[in-house]
Amino acid sequence: MNIKIIGVGKLKEKYLKDGIAEYTKRLHKFAKVSIIEVPDEKAPEQLSKAQMDQVMGKEGERILSKIKDKEYVFALAIKGSERSSEELAAEIEHLTVQGKSDLTFIIGGSLGLAPEVLKRANTQISFGRFTLPHQLMRLVLTEQIYRGFMINAHTPYHK
Repeated sequence: MNIKIIGVGKLKEKYLKDGIAEYTKRLHKFAKVSIIEVPDEKAPEQLSKAQMDQVMGKEGERILSKIKDKEYVFALAIKGSERSSEELAAEIEHLTVQGKSDLTFIIGGSLGLAPEVLKRANTQISFGRFTLPHQLMRLVLTEQIYRGFMINAHTPYHK
Protein backbone atom coordinates (compact mmCIF):
# COMPACT_ATOMS: atom_id res chain seq x y z
CA MET A 1 0.00 0.00 0.00
CA ASN A 2 1.26 3.46 -0.91
CA ILE A 3 -0.14 6.57 0.75
CA LYS A 4 0.71 9.97 -0.68
CA ILE A 5 -0.27 13.28 0.89
CA ILE A 6 0.08 16.30 -1.34
CA GLY A 7 -0.07 19.67 0.40
CA VAL A 8 0.23 23.21 -0.85
CA GLY A 9 2.89 25.27 0.90
CA LYS A 10 5.90 24.51 3.01
CA LEU A 11 5.39 23.32 6.56
CA LYS A 12 7.50 25.46 8.89
CA GLU A 13 6.21 24.80 12.39
CA LYS A 14 8.36 22.27 14.27
CA TYR A 15 5.48 20.96 16.40
CA LEU A 16 3.46 20.11 13.27
CA LYS A 17 6.47 18.51 11.58
CA ASP A 18 7.11 16.43 14.70
CA GLY A 19 3.49 15.23 14.92
CA ILE A 20 3.36 14.32 11.24
CA ALA A 21 6.71 12.52 11.51
CA GLU A 22 5.42 10.48 14.45
CA TYR A 23 2.27 9.30 12.64
CA THR A 24 4.20 8.70 9.42
CA LYS A 25 6.65 6.52 11.36
CA ARG A 26 3.75 4.57 12.88
CA LEU A 27 2.12 4.15 9.47
CA HIS A 28 5.23 2.56 7.94
CA LYS A 29 4.24 -0.86 9.27
CA PHE A 30 1.09 -0.65 7.10
CA ALA A 31 2.06 1.44 4.09
CA LYS A 32 4.77 3.40 2.37
CA VAL A 33 3.96 7.05 3.10
CA SER A 34 5.18 10.06 1.18
CA ILE A 35 4.39 13.69 1.79
CA ILE A 36 4.83 16.05 -1.12
CA GLU A 37 4.81 19.80 -0.73
CA VAL A 38 4.04 21.92 -3.77
CA PRO A 39 4.79 25.65 -3.65
CA ASP A 40 1.94 27.95 -2.84
CA GLU A 41 1.29 30.83 -5.20
CA LYS A 42 2.12 34.20 -3.72
CA ALA A 43 -0.85 36.56 -3.78
CA PRO A 44 -1.94 39.82 -2.17
CA GLU A 45 -4.44 39.80 0.71
CA GLN A 46 -7.36 41.19 -1.29
CA LEU A 47 -7.95 39.16 -4.44
CA SER A 48 -10.53 39.50 -7.16
CA LYS A 49 -12.39 36.37 -8.27
CA ALA A 50 -10.19 36.24 -11.40
CA GLN A 51 -7.01 36.48 -9.29
CA MET A 52 -8.28 33.76 -6.93
CA ASP A 53 -8.99 31.49 -9.89
CA GLN A 54 -5.51 32.18 -11.26
CA VAL A 55 -3.83 31.35 -7.94
CA MET A 56 -5.85 28.15 -7.49
CA GLY A 57 -5.16 27.23 -11.12
CA LYS A 58 -1.40 27.51 -10.72
CA GLU A 59 -1.44 25.55 -7.47
CA GLY A 60 -3.75 23.01 -9.13
CA GLU A 61 -1.29 22.47 -11.99
CA ARG A 62 1.46 21.78 -9.46
CA ILE A 63 -0.75 19.31 -7.60
CA LEU A 64 -1.89 17.49 -10.74
CA SER A 65 1.72 17.08 -11.89
CA LYS A 66 2.34 14.91 -8.80
CA ILE A 67 -0.56 12.48 -9.44
CA LYS A 68 -0.33 9.35 -11.57
CA ASP A 69 -3.30 7.86 -13.43
CA LYS A 70 -3.45 4.73 -11.25
CA GLU A 71 -3.81 6.66 -7.98
CA TYR A 72 -7.11 6.81 -6.14
CA VAL A 73 -7.45 10.44 -5.09
CA PHE A 74 -9.16 11.92 -2.03
CA ALA A 75 -9.50 15.70 -2.28
CA LEU A 76 -10.02 17.42 1.05
CA ALA A 77 -12.77 19.93 0.43
CA ILE A 78 -15.20 21.67 2.74
CA LYS A 79 -18.06 20.61 0.45
CA GLY A 80 -16.91 16.99 0.41
CA SER A 81 -18.74 14.27 2.29
CA GLU A 82 -17.98 13.85 5.96
CA ARG A 83 -16.88 10.45 7.18
CA SER A 84 -16.38 9.03 10.62
CA SER A 85 -13.04 7.43 11.42
CA GLU A 86 -14.68 4.03 11.05
CA GLU A 87 -16.10 4.96 7.64
CA LEU A 88 -12.72 6.16 6.39
CA ALA A 89 -11.13 2.93 7.67
CA ALA A 90 -13.77 0.85 5.87
CA GLU A 91 -13.25 2.85 2.68
CA ILE A 92 -9.49 2.29 2.78
CA GLU A 93 -10.03 -1.43 3.40
CA HIS A 94 -12.58 -1.64 0.57
CA LEU A 95 -10.21 0.10 -1.85
CA THR A 96 -7.44 -2.31 -0.87
CA VAL A 97 -9.68 -5.31 -1.55
CA GLN A 98 -10.47 -3.80 -4.97
CA GLY A 99 -6.74 -3.75 -5.71
CA LYS A 100 -6.24 -0.02 -5.29
CA SER A 101 -2.89 0.20 -3.56
CA ASP A 102 -2.00 3.82 -4.36
CA LEU A 103 -4.05 6.28 -2.33
CA THR A 104 -3.45 10.01 -2.60
CA PHE A 105 -4.85 12.69 -0.31
CA ILE A 106 -4.76 16.32 -1.44
CA ILE A 107 -4.82 19.36 0.84
CA GLY A 108 -5.15 22.67 -0.97
CA GLY A 109 -3.84 26.06 -0.02
CA SER A 110 -5.66 28.86 1.77
CA LEU A 111 -8.03 29.40 -1.19
CA GLY A 112 -8.91 25.73 -1.58
CA LEU A 113 -8.54 23.46 -4.58
CA ALA A 114 -8.90 24.30 -8.25
CA PRO A 115 -11.89 22.80 -10.09
CA GLU A 116 -9.47 20.71 -12.18
CA VAL A 117 -8.12 19.06 -9.04
CA LEU A 118 -11.61 18.38 -7.71
CA LYS A 119 -12.54 16.89 -11.08
CA ARG A 120 -9.50 14.56 -10.99
CA ALA A 121 -10.35 13.38 -7.50
CA ASN A 122 -12.18 10.10 -7.13
CA THR A 123 -13.88 11.41 -4.04
CA GLN A 124 -14.05 14.56 -1.93
CA ILE A 125 -13.76 14.28 1.82
CA SER A 126 -14.56 16.87 4.45
CA PHE A 127 -13.39 17.05 8.03
CA GLY A 128 -16.33 19.30 8.88
CA ARG A 129 -17.24 22.89 8.35
CA PHE A 130 -14.47 24.23 10.55
CA THR A 131 -11.83 26.31 8.84
CA LEU A 132 -8.45 24.86 9.73
CA PRO A 133 -5.02 26.01 8.58
CA HIS A 134 -3.90 23.71 5.78
CA GLN A 135 -0.67 23.03 7.71
CA LEU A 136 -2.63 21.76 10.72
CA MET A 137 -4.84 19.71 8.39
CA ARG A 138 -1.78 17.69 7.37
CA LEU A 139 -1.34 16.56 10.97
CA VAL A 140 -5.04 15.81 11.43
CA LEU A 141 -5.18 13.87 8.17
CA THR A 142 -2.05 11.86 8.95
CA GLU A 143 -3.46 10.88 12.34
CA GLN A 144 -6.81 9.87 10.79
CA ILE A 145 -5.13 7.70 8.18
CA TYR A 146 -3.14 6.03 10.96
CA ARG A 147 -6.33 5.63 13.01
CA GLY A 148 -8.01 4.01 10.00
CA PHE A 149 -5.27 1.40 9.72
CA MET A 150 -5.44 0.76 13.46
CA ILE A 151 -9.23 0.29 13.26
CA ASN A 152 -8.76 -2.18 10.41
CA ALA A 153 -6.10 -4.01 12.44
CA HIS A 154 -8.58 -4.25 15.37
CA THR A 155 -6.18 -2.63 17.82
CA PRO A 156 -7.23 -0.74 20.95
CA TYR A 157 -5.84 2.60 19.59
CA HIS A 158 -9.33 3.64 18.52
CA LYS A 159 -11.77 3.54 21.41
